[in-house]
Amino acid sequence: MNRTATDWRVRILSALSDPTRLDIIEFLGKEERCVCEIVPAFGRAQSTISKHLAVLFEAGILERRIDGKRTLYRVKNPMLFDLLREVDALALEEISELKEAFWGWVAASSWFPSRYGCSRLLECLWTSL
Repeated sequence: MNRTATDWRVRILSALSDPTRLDIIEFLGKEERCVCEIVPAFGRAQSTISKHLAVLFEAGILERRIDGKRTLYRVKNPMLFDLLREVDALALEEISELKEAFWGWVAASSWFPSRYGCSRLLECLWTSL
């Protein structure tokens, strides 16, 4: 079966669409690590982590190597970290736009901050982003 570029994109992006899998990638970084190191770092059942690792491996994101009784994983292509940085930049841009829209709404809503006395609370919430 010939896969198109779209098929590969879907496969890779689907594998990256889970928070635990993203955390696993961050945990691995540029190192090779044994499943015996990965499982304790996440406090989940080995079967759960193994399923996540399998999804990442099958999507071509991770490489797997057997060393005796140990199974080791590493990120296959360091360009993945460039992709994640680009996604982070997109997310920050969206948050910034949302923040601007929110403050525009607060400024236009004469009743909101003064009536409830919570403008300082809102300021604290948004500056923490």
